[in-house]
Amino acid sequence: MISVNRLSIEDARTLIEGARAKADEIGVPMCIAVTDDSGNMIAFERMNGGKAHSILVAQDKAFTAGAARKATHEYNAVNTPGNLAFGIHTEAGGHISTVGGGLPVLVGGECLGGIGASSGSPQQDMDVSQAGLDHFLTSL
Repeated sequence: MISVNRLSIEDARTLIEGARAKADEIGVPMCIAVTDDSGNMIAFERMNGGKAHSILVAQDKAFTAGAARKATHEYNAVNTPGNLAFGIHTEAGGHISTVGGGLPVLVGGECLGGIGASSGSPQQDMDVSQAGLDHFLTSL
């Protein structure tokens, strides 16, 4: 038997709360998604002004980070022609994201899920997801 820890809806709300605060601070309305460790959606928020196309992008970033247990920008670094990981973004029905802004939610070395943000530049998306993660970790 395997016991698995996962994020609760309350945890997901805490992650989104921290991400939203950072998005407000930098003045970029975001789409923010939180998934469990299998990449299944727990919670999503599209801030007023969040870009329509960013809805799916944020969800794919959270899916990648949660299910693959890896930050999306790490895939970006290896998804270049000639590398063995080139083309990873076409896997899982095209839901693997290689754009910065998706982070795994790691607690005690265990991946509990993923957070993804989209609507800004990749660096802004990364900063917003990191702020959500930081806010969550300080709440534990």
